Amino acid sequence: MAINYPNGKKFVPSNKVPAIKKKKDFSFSNRGKTLEDELNETNEYYMQLGLAVIHKKPVPVQIVKVEYPSRSAAVIREAYFRTPSTTDYNGVWNGKYIDFEAKETENKTSFPLKNIHEHQIHHMSKVVKQNGMAFLILRFSSLQRYFVMRFESLEIFWDRMLAGGRKSITLQEVEETSFEIAPGAFPPIDYLPILQKL
Repeated sequence: MAINYPNGKKFVPSNKVPAIKKKKDFSFSNRGKTLEDELNETNEYYMQLGLAVIHKKPVPVQIVKVEYPSRSAAVIREAYFRTPSTTDYNGVWNGKYIDFEAKETENKTSFPLKNIHEHQIHHMSKVVKQNGMAFLILRFSSLQRYFVMRFESLEIFWDRMLAGGRKSITLQEVEETSFEIAPGAFPPIDYLPILQKL
């Protein structure tokens, strides 16, 4: 029996074997979200309770070319980064300026330093020199482990790389120099208690 689409075209079954999709982890700790989603939820929770005011920084983009295929739709065809972005998040907590970068890796044994840019290191260094708090929130996504690493520790590993050493931070080094956060529900990543230790 021939099957036709409503537009009159014939249905031709595909001979391709469907790809097996990787199952998402919808456990309590992850629920299929990215680190950014979890941090945005956490920051909203902090703001609603009056604990902190922390925002995701917008990426500075210059839009050059826009097309309007219909009256209600616009499609950006060309855009450029105006300036390098600094870090992902900044705000105020307990009268203190805080500034941090959020990174995640699928790697189970180390965090590659190529995921951080030199201008971000310079920016965090300036924040620390002004008595602000700068740090890295790191997620090993395949292990479902979260860490807060103070900038001073990150800078040691960065300098080691520049001197010709390792281009990554081993999981053991992360464990030794950082504070681990247990993921939860409300908020998903409760990092403010860690800041008291920094």
